[in-house]
Amino acid sequence: MRKARVIAYYLPQFHPIQENDAVWGKGFTEWTSVAKAKPLFRGHNQPRIPADLGFYDLRLPEVREQQARMAQECGVEGFCYWHYWLGNGKLLLQRPFQEVLSSGKPDYPFCLCWANHSWLTSTWTNVKRQEEKTVIVEQTYPGVEDYKNHFHYCLPAFKDKRYMTVDGKPIFGIFDPYAFPDMKRFIECWRKLAQENGLPGIFLYAITPSAGTLRYDAQGKLKRCIPNLTSSAEAYHNILDFGFDAINSNGMQRAEMLYNGKYQDLMRRTIERIMDLPCKRYNYAKISKHLFAPEDTWENVYPTVYPQWDRTPRQGKRTSNVYVNSTPENFQQQLAKAVELTSGKQDEHKIVFLKAWNEWAEGDYVEPDLTYGHGFLDAIRNVILAP
Repeated sequence: MRKARVIAYYLPQFHPIQENDAVWGKGFTEWTSVAKAKPLFRGHNQPRIPADLGFYDLRLPEVREQQARMAQECGVEGFCYWHYWLGNGKLLLQRPFQEVLSSGKPDYPFCLCWANHSWLTSTWTNVKRQEEKTVIVEQTYPGVEDYKNHFHYCLPAFKDKRYMTVDGKPIFGIFDPYAFPDMKRFIECWRKLAQENGLPGIFLYAITPSAGTLRYDAQGKLKRCIPNLTSSAEAYHNILDFGFDAINSNGMQRAEMLYNGKYQDLMRRTIERIMDLPCKRYNYAKISKHLFAPEDTWENVYPTVYPQWDRTPRQGKRTSNVYVNSTPENFQQQLAKAVELTSGKQDEHKIVFLKAWNEWAEGDYVEPDLTYGHGFLDAIRNVILAP
């Protein structure tokens, strides 16, 4: 009996692409933001400097091999690559995964999660007002023909022996189900195509806040709501009713609301939309106590763990949260709690998503750095592989 299936989100942003070059200058990657970060308060752990792998380039196969070896040795089952399909066949950051797929290396499990959001300047820098945001590439949903083309693009991956499955079906995630205007038709289309192309089906999950402020009403229109911090059942059913097989629960907003107080937190988020506020510091250990909802024990709900969190390399002082005291020891306790939540599930469904393997500019990674060395990898190993 396995303890848990840890699946790590993997960011393929560490290589130049022409879309980023055109906006930020030649050679821009995630490392550009990481390297220029500065401490904003006493004891602020910035900049983060990578250790074993250095400031790597994901166009190099030996880097991808080293990452897979590290992950496998500490008990991570596989990587979930962020997949950027912007509509009408437009892709971003696809090269690392395409090379993994075509080369057969590394021989390490993987799956895909569709990062279905527009590519905006506000993701990578301090943009105060909505009108200052620049759309680099817009996320579009052209309709059924595009859904078919998208499926056939992914099909070679789904048929690869390394592709991870749940109940024998390839697993595929949707980052933002609330942004999708035609979700039911997409799901119906992909299920039909999976059968037609010799797959046993497709296992679809949606990333869903356990205390989100959005719901679909009976007419399928989005509405704002007050989050329920006692139960996430309504939020989860609201998405599962579209036809998803599972939820990857995101407890960060729930944890921060319980930390701050619900209405104080909602007020702060409202103010942040129109003006800069000093970055808010949270004690990581206290956040961890509130991260998981009671419904995260459901068979079809897979919780998320966060090793660290600090987006100041991307957005400077304009950021709502920095988790301080994010040590490997505290992370190990958070991961152990998440694994405990899965203990009553079937082995196939004992999934815990790690966010993330390498989101360095969000301070959200487990790769070795100069501060903690292999500490976060050791924490995973202590929970997943220890007798």
